[in-house]
Amino acid sequence: MRTEDQIKSKLGELNTQKRNLQARLSTLTPEAAAYTSLNEQLARIDDMTMMLEWVLDQPQGKYHA
Repeated sequence: MRTEDQIKSKLGELNTQKRNLQARLSTLTPEAAAYTSLNEQLARIDDMTMMLEWVLDQPQGKYHA
């Protein structure tokens, strides 16, 4: 199990990667060969980010009251 600080650190890394990918994507046209690959990488980073954010903000309590 990862600690909260480790999760926050990983989130920071992913956000940095996301910004870098967005910057690279902004220089390309949708017809460029690398555009699709970079877009897929961006989608994976978004998924990982959402999952880690969910772990940090995990719901408390019981599902069935």
